[in-house]
Amino acid sequence: MEPNSQLDALLDQSGMSRAGLATRVNQSGSAAGLTLRYDHTAVARWLKGQRPRGRVPEFLCEILGGRLGRTLTLADIGMAGPPDGAAPPPQSADGSGLGGFVERAALLWHSDRLHAEDAGGVAPSLLRGAAAVAPVWEWENPPADADVSHRGERPVGEAEVSVLQVARGHYERLYRNAGGVATRARVVGFLNAEVAPLLRGRYEDEVGRELFRAAGSLAAISGICAYDTDAQGLAQRYFHQALRLGKASGDRLFGGYVVSLLVNQALFLGDSRHAIACAEAVLRSPQARASAALTSDLYGMQAKAYAMLGDRGGAYACMRAAEAYSERIRPEEEPAETGYVQPGFVQVRLAEALLVLGEVATAGRYARESADAPAHIRGRVNRLATLADVELASGDEEQAAETAKEMVAHARGVESQRLRGRMRGLGRQLVRHRSAPAAEAAQLIDDALRVPL
Repeated sequence: MEPNSQLDALLDQSGMSRAGLATRVNQSGSAAGLTLRYDHTAVARWLKGQRPRGRVPEFLCEILGGRLGRTLTLADIGMAGPPDGAAPPPQSADGSGLGGFVERAALLWHSDRLHAEDAGGVAPSLLRGAAAVAPVWEWENPPADADVSHRGERPVGEAEVSVLQVARGHYERLYRNAGGVATRARVVGFLNAEVAPLLRGRYEDEVGRELFRAAGSLAAISGICAYDTDAQGLAQRYFHQALRLGKASGDRLFGGYVVSLLVNQALFLGDSRHAIACAEAVLRSPQARASAALTSDLYGMQAKAYAMLGDRGGAYACMRAAEAYSERIRPEEEPAETGYVQPGFVQVRLAEALLVLGEVATAGRYARESADAPAHIRGRVNRLATLADVELASGDEEQAAETAKEMVAHARGVESQRLRGRMRGLGRQLVRHRSAPAAEAAQLIDDALRVPL
């Protein structure tokens, strides 16, 4: 165990005593509904290199960052690794540890298909603190899987893997045009009927890595659909599965894409610090920068996270990086998964960040540029919703009402709780303005939301 020099330096800069830091940690815990009883001796252990469990590292980022007037991540305070006692599980040469993971993953798929996500029939809750961080840390760090071959009964070759790759594209298109509510059952059924038997089959290491890559991509789609149906705990578990499958495949770029899904979910949940920390885990990997689209999106999401924390400087720096990488995107050089970063996508990310910062005029320019670019149905609805938000913030309620009507027209036939949430929020804003155009647009949204999913 090595001393935590980063935490020691930050504590010294803050001017807080060890006892003072412990008191503030306890207060943060109390505000979050936790009973913590740390004292100066606990802080001394942290300075010696021990990492506290649970949400305490996050509290330390908030406390020290607030005192120093800047945003701190887990890496900044020397706690980017797993908590004490949470070392990555060893991987045997024959993949037996991986085999146990496959069985646990298949069990979740089976339970999800039966609409009973756990033994009590209740959807799993979100993992927080160390439990949420550990899968990303394990993906980022050794050991890698030395051999993923498996000795099952059913032979698996490139033809079987190719079917999974085609299926991924099919379900992605279905999701983009019909929404996660309509797509989720289809993907989960495919995971159970097709993917699980293949993972239990007979394959050598080379084919196995391609198989895990394809299976991970389908698990990611299933997580996206769960996110879209607002089953956030279930979505998180699918993302963690996809991350582990991605590590087994050896494709670091795909793993970075999966982490970006966790970043997006953290932003939606309002957990800005977790979003920043996850994005950093990918951005410090040289393989991630092989995809300009992924890198641009990660910086765009970080910009919004910093904006949500009130860190204007951090947000600006990430916006500049997002724009710089967006200019380097070459679609023919990108993996299939980053195809969502279409023209105008980064602009809507930046518009959202600027709107959080209160820079409405600049946000409007980006939002309009995004709305004018081509996009699939789902992307079009999101872009129009953002544009309407900006127009309302600028006081142009009549134009916002027209944009909202266009949004409703595009949203017809898309079954998505996330899009419904955006529409519902926009409808509430329009009602407050009380003008005839705003009232008409709000009524259109209300009528659309009356149709049950």
